[in-house]
Amino acid sequence: MAAHIGMMDGAYFVGRSEILAWINSTLHLNLSKVEEACTGAVHCQLMDAAHPGLVPMHKVNFDAKNEYEMIQNYKVLQDVFSKLKITKHIEVSKLVKGRPLDNLEFMQWMKRYCDSVSGGNIHSYNPLERREACKGAKEVNKRSAPSQNATKNASTASKHAPHSTRRNDVPHVSSTSQSGKISRPSSSGGASTYSEAERTAHEQQITELKLSVDSLEKERDFYFSKLRDIEILCQCPEIENLPVIEAVKRILYAMDDDASLVDTEAMISEQHQQVETLSCVSDEAEERLRVDTQKRKNIVNIDVDLAASNTLSPKQRISDASDVHCTGSLVTY
Repeated sequence: MAAHIGMMDGAYFVGRSEILAWINSTLHLNLSKVEEACTGAVHCQLMDAAHPGLVPMHKVNFDAKNEYEMIQNYKVLQDVFSKLKITKHIEVSKLVKGRPLDNLEFMQWMKRYCDSVSGGNIHSYNPLERREACKGAKEVNKRSAPSQNATKNASTASKHAPHSTRRNDVPHVSSTSQSGKISRPSSSGGASTYSEAERTAHEQQITELKLSVDSLEKERDFYFSKLRDIEILCQCPEIENLPVIEAVKRILYAMDDDASLVDTEAMISEQHQQVETLSCVSDEAEERLRVDTQKRKNIVNIDVDLAASNTLSPKQRISDASDVHCTGSLVTY
């Protein structure tokens, strides 16, 4: 069951464009980013599409803008998970912040689950009708109406196009084949074909391209798993509040046009300056401590000399005085 899929499952390597196309086609929406579904309303309706009638759509709010309104949508989703005995943990505190990576990961799981339940086919589901009972559904349906009309017009045009296309393509194909015959005459006078050398070269080129794609996919999966390990490490309660971890999170969640990288570099340089300032302060404090220690030693030596002179006996004083006198006499002599 998709409720127990692992982190290295193929579901977590589905791209953003494919996820967006699946959401918009299934629910007749017009989302341009995966994180626009952070309100939880889209998740509720996707579960309603997979299990029709199970989700109380009148409790879903498509107009949720504040976190407490979004949390109500996720409560509805959690109730549905409980009814279906799905053990998937919903990290509401991260999803409501609209982080691209968290929302993409959860939406990848949603697609995997819905495909496993419905087999990827939800043609009988009417998302517009089911969404009418939700709060803010009218505005959502108005925004999605132009895209649906454009899709219908495109499909109608594609139905009428084949007849005219076939009529117009016949002379073109014939002229192309004739020009090919003229430009590539064969020795036997029949229709021209690729030579064995050209065919072998093309097959070799296709094989090289396939190998290159395989190696790139393996490299992508490898680095994605590394980034995921780093993200899990940054979420540990013991270190998640460290400045270095905050800088790593900014880099992980930065978009292409985001200025978080510049802020991170500024923060790192500021930390270097703080470290240098602290080292200078510690050197000054150490120098002051050394000077104070030397002063204390000098004071202690003076006090010891004074105490020693006060404790001398009269005979010792007389002998010292005589020594001084003798010394003075020697010098004068």
